[in-house]
Amino acid sequence: MPNKLNFSLICRIALYLSKMKQIVLIYLFSTFNLFSQSDFGAPYDPTYGIVQPNIPSTYYQQANGLSAEELKEALYQIVSNHVVFPYTSSSTDTWDILQQSDQDPTDHNNMILVYTGRSQDKGYRDGSGNYSQYENGNGTQSNSWNREHVWPKSHGFPDVDDNAYTDVHNLKPCDRSVNSSRGTKDFDFGGSQHNEANDCNTDTDSWEPPDYVKGDIARILFYMVIRYDPGFDHNNNTFDLELVDYTTPNNNDPILGKLSSLIQWHNDDPIDDFEINRNEIIFGFQENRNPFIDHPNLVNYLWGDNYGVIWNENLGNSDYEINNMKVFPNPSSGIINFGIDMVEEKIEIFTIRGEKVLEYTVKDTNRLELNLSSGIYVLRSFTKSGLLNSKIVIK
Repeated sequence: MPNKLNFSLICRIALYLSKMKQIVLIYLFSTFNLFSQSDFGAPYDPTYGIVQPNIPSTYYQQANGLSAEELKEALYQIVSNHVVFPYTSSSTDTWDILQQSDQDPTDHNNMILVYTGRSQDKGYRDGSGNYSQYENGNGTQSNSWNREHVWPKSHGFPDVDDNAYTDVHNLKPCDRSVNSSRGTKDFDFGGSQHNEANDCNTDTDSWEPPDYVKGDIARILFYMVIRYDPGFDHNNNTFDLELVDYTTPNNNDPILGKLSSLIQWHNDDPIDDFEINRNEIIFGFQENRNPFIDHPNLVNYLWGDNYGVIWNENLGNSDYEINNMKVFPNPSSGIINFGIDMVEEKIEIFTIRGEKVLEYTVKDTNRLELNLSSGIYVLRSFTKSGLLNSKIVIK
């Protein structure tokens, strides 16, 4: 039966078929339906544990045993140099891939639109002609679907020839008018309810997606920061994308916020079957994966309490928890107290992006005054009990 065929094998056979490879891949996904209609749920009605990731056994091997910036660079090397598809073309393009990656699992003629959760006919997209059921009364097609750049293209890669512009990991099908409303806003909590995407909130500088896709959005942005970092590209032909912990209104720099909100969304909205399936399908085309879907604990090793701790893909989150140091008050205005007496301990303070900003030797005290700007930091202490970490917030 087709749905028993090895997923990765199908993808790789199709990808290496010269001129017909892309047509064959589309045919395999659309005709054989590798996952049956009733196998898993849509994002707004999620299921878990049905779709299993097909990660090649050595895919993350070079990241094992690394930490901090070395771990980031290894992940960059793993996911870079992916197969690039045209944005719009008569051959296989990003439109075609999205129709497979975001297909409605209960109706394979439709796809699920981000932000609204609406199941919509794949054929009703920008430039495809009128579908009366989606017209808004005056014959226009404001409800056709188009391609949302989750990381806005104006924030670092405005040229359609840029690899980031056509990277399908960063693209989601979206209602045209809702896409326009989101624009290039950062992601954060707050604002008022959107008049069409009723599960979204928005204000002048931020967009809050529905709870059921908040983690999906966060993991897409984490991927983009790793994939497009010229600090790890020795040919220097990528874009220096960076997540920051503030919103960036009217700013076309290659930065996007708000990092602390994205981390919370990642933790609050776990990876579901729809997201795993999407990662598998994009991998079948682009031949690269989103590491934060395969290994969600990476977020904590790159931006959280485990920053600086060695990561290994064979150990789960519970095996890799570190001892947290009790620090109070937290948030703090700059003076912190430790839950243990510090006899003579080395203290290092890092930004959430991994930059060391302070280093102290604390002796015979449990109190420390920090001269830091407002933000989120990671405090590391080298004690007789081992390495202790704590995330601290400076008001």
